[in-house]
Amino acid sequence: MMKPLLSILALLALVLSASTARAEGGRATAELKNADGDVVATATLTETDGGVELQVEAESLEPGLHGIHIHETGQCDPPDFKSAGGHFNPADAMHGLENPEGPHAGDLPNMEVGDDGTASYRTTTDRVMLDKGQTSLFDSDGSALVIHAEEDDQMTDPSGESGDRIACGVIVSAGLPSTGAGGMAGHGSFPTQAVILMGALALGAGLLAHRRLMRQG
Repeated sequence: MMKPLLSILALLALVLSASTARAEGGRATAELKNADGDVVATATLTETDGGVELQVEAESLEPGLHGIHIHETGQCDPPDFKSAGGHFNPADAMHGLENPEGPHAGDLPNMEVGDDGTASYRTTTDRVMLDKGQTSLFDSDGSALVIHAEEDDQMTDPSGESGDRIACGVIVSAGLPSTGAGGMAGHGSFPTQAVILMGALALGAGLLAHRRLMRQG
């Protein structure tokens, strides 16, 4: 009876440990506003095994390709959003995903906006992280996500000739990952797992007590 119980307890402990490790990076969000203060995009950043996955839902933008970058300072003062500083670039590289001396850690593929002014954008980058470290987006002055007016040529330093900054949002921590991409899908939240593990331990103690009583009888 004890061997199956011990196997179950070991499996539950392993699941809890793995999910806790995944939760360390957590999630982050950004609400991007234009120069008039209108929200034109929302972003979610999720730590995954392959890097940080960025998802953006945008509206009320000009159709076409737009440069989008992670900037080095978590401050978005309109109307030009220069307060966000340059691209996030802790390695002091050149700009551009196609630049042999690049890219910046904050460089991203262009975002395509449809004829209706909306965009659903998704990309993953292994050049940044949400947890502590040299490439963490949560350093002493934070970071921001910025959308530009023009297409990024992915070569020209410092910003790929992508034009004015038309929307900016400070990247803020959203805590533990939710179920879904990069989260703890299929395993439940950390508190739920703790309850399950404690219940299994209590069951094991009860079975041990019952076994002792059977031996005494």
